[in-house]
Amino acid sequence: EVQLVESGGGLVQAGGSLRLSCVASGFAFDEYAIGWFRQAPGKEREGVSCISRSDGSTYYSDSVKGRFTISSDGAKNTVYLQMNSLRPEDAAVYYCAAEVAHTGAEDPRGFASWGQGTQVTVSS
Repeated sequence: EVQLVESGGGLVQAGGSLRLSCVASGFAFDEYAIGWFRQAPGKEREGVSCISRSDGSTYYSDSVKGRFTISSDGAKNTVYLQMNSLRPEDAAVYYCAAEVAHTGAEDPRGFASWGQGTQVTVSS
């Protein structure tokens, strides 16, 4: 069974940091790009970052570039999202998913096997 499980969310003050984890199982982890997305109440799900396991290339949305860092550990089948200098507008439920169609790293329609999400709350 293909499964992605997120963890690491929580409540943090503006300017603080969190590290999210996405543990994958049930598929060939090294063959897929893994993306992080977020969805705030009343807003569409948006792509935040993505990493290709095959060549290590990464993508960041403009809103997080320079503050967030994506990385992966093949031995642990885990992708991380280090989030620094958090802002109130970063608050959302964060999801990870595996890329199954090349519609763009920022496009959730190209991703599948979504995790249950982890809540990130940023207080001002």
